[in-house]
Amino acid sequence: MANFTMSGFLLMGFSAKPELELVHASLFLVLYLVALTGNILIITATSIDNSLHSAMYFFLKHLSFLDLCYISVTVPRAIYTSFMRSGYISLGECMVQCFAFTLCAEAELSMLTVMSYDRYVAICLPLHYEIIMDVHKCALGVLGVWVSGVISGTMHTAAIFSMHFCGSHVIHQFFCDIPQLLKLSCSNEYIRDIGVSSFLSFMAFLCVVFIGHSYIQIFSTVLRMPSAEGRAKAFSTCLPHLAVVILFISTSIFEFLKPPSDSPSALDILLTIMYTVVPPTLNPMIYSLRNQAMKTALRKFFQRR
Repeated sequence: MANFTMSGFLLMGFSAKPELELVHASLFLVLYLVALTGNILIITATSIDNSLHSAMYFFLKHLSFLDLCYISVTVPRAIYTSFMRSGYISLGECMVQCFAFTLCAEAELSMLTVMSYDRYVAICLPLHYEIIMDVHKCALGVLGVWVSGVISGTMHTAAIFSMHFCGSHVIHQFFCDIPQLLKLSCSNEYIRDIGVSSFLSFMAFLCVVFIGHSYIQIFSTVLRMPSAEGRAKAFSTCLPHLAVVILFISTSIFEFLKPPSDSPSALDILLTIMYTVVPPTLNPMIYSLRNQAMKTALRKFFQRR
């Protein structure tokens, strides 16, 4: 790979072997195209089909757009790095990537929190659903999601890049990963980021607690339903969403809490992929293949085409 200067970093990518690097890049390209296609289809279907103009699909459309942004922050650059065999990334590009990644990660968690509340109202308070989840509140919810992401991205990026970096400037990841950047900071300058990280971690903890509380209430209500068909329908709607939430939260928490290693293993790369690539790729499949209204809307869309 190309040499780096003090004005940038060197991304190590997936493997030191060129043939394995190309295999990983090809796999990433396939996953990216799947995520791109699936999320664009969901955005299109929920926009043009009048039967999907409800709060649930409004949030789903914005989740798909957010997933597109989230996966586009890291994967295209990683594919380029692997195919071109040039891991150099400038300081400015690294700052932009760090800001965009933090923004999208925080917004993703906030969106999942809002969607868990939507499911709670739909299942536990069905008679008041239209009143509680009106257009105005839905718009405020999505606005809050993006505002929280911008604030988080700005705070984290400002704290990290106010530090000085020394040493090898080698990032053992396929993007400007925050734990790796902190490891490269000189002496104890990473302490500057502790306050920001603590605040954002506390906000993330509140989101996790809110999601957990929502689903406890949801499952408690579902289990009291007299109809077996109703219980099955509710579980089929909520369990896939909960599975993605658990996957996203658990892998990201584990990755950020464990100390960065001087010799990262394949497990480090795998954990990063599990919260950066897998959720945006799986979400369209979960919300379209398991949702009858979505399948009907997509079928009508392709028939018109």
